[in-house]
Amino acid sequence: MSRHDKVDVRFENRYLNRHPNHIGMRAKNTISNTIIYVVLILMSVIWLIPFICILLQSFRVESTWQVGYVVPQQWGFDNYVALFQTDFKRWYLNTFIMALVTALFQTVIVLCMSYTLSRFRFKMRAALMRFMLILGMFPGMLTMIILYRVLKDLGLTQSNAVPGLILVYVASSGMGYYVSKGFFDTIPKSLDEAALVDGATRAQILWKIILPLAKPIVIYTILTAFMAPWGDFVFARYVSFGTSEGMNVAVGMFNWLNKDQIGSCYTMFCAGGVVVAIPVTILFMCLQKYYVEGVTGGAVKG
Repeated sequence: MSRHDKVDVRFENRYLNRHPNHIGMRAKNTISNTIIYVVLILMSVIWLIPFICILLQSFRVESTWQVGYVVPQQWGFDNYVALFQTDFKRWYLNTFIMALVTALFQTVIVLCMSYTLSRFRFKMRAALMRFMLILGMFPGMLTMIILYRVLKDLGLTQSNAVPGLILVYVASSGMGYYVSKGFFDTIPKSLDEAALVDGATRAQILWKIILPLAKPIVIYTILTAFMAPWGDFVFARYVSFGTSEGMNVAVGMFNWLNKDQIGSCYTMFCAGGVVVAIPVTILFMCLQKYYVEGVTGGAVKG
């Protein structure tokens, strides 16, 4: 032990002798942290059990029906092979196209709207923000009937449901400005003023100065915009009913669970669930750091 280490140990012992309550505080912190970690581990296990069961069932080949055990008696990739011999490839492609296009357009619209509301001051600005906030409180289910009628008149239902759903997903993107605007509010306006003095335009300030500093909120916006169409079921089923060409994976795979097909498609349904979850899980895990930073940074100011 070096001389400095001995001095540190003596100092710590002297401090603890003078402050006996510090020992009790450390013990309380240790106990509380242990309890928190145990609770989090239990919650994680409970949360992961359904996914583990689906994963195991996807490799079961001795029967395609629902059974009373979890671990397969015979393992194989038959369900995955059969999965790609169905319309699953079309559904997956439809879902990917909708999610990708929606993420692109929605991210651009949200960021532009957020930057405008954060940096500009104009008449009716506060009223507009309150109006969009109140309008966003109404559930989207209330508009399903009228949206379907509009899409049907435009010929964007059933086999043409993909562009129709993209139109609906993108149409109200500007109303999701809340978190992004809060993040932009944390970036000093002096950067904008200095760039304006140097002759930069507002568009150049946004794309070359603000967005590089706002990488977490950009990634957060992309992820949320991508995830919404990827997991949509209710409205997608309402618009693409009756034809396989316009279905996404959620709607298409749901049809395998009816009483006529569940006996032969249950394990294939589990395999489809695994295939759908893998890319999104990998994407989220790789960008989780930026996702958390975007949420916490956007919650600082409103």
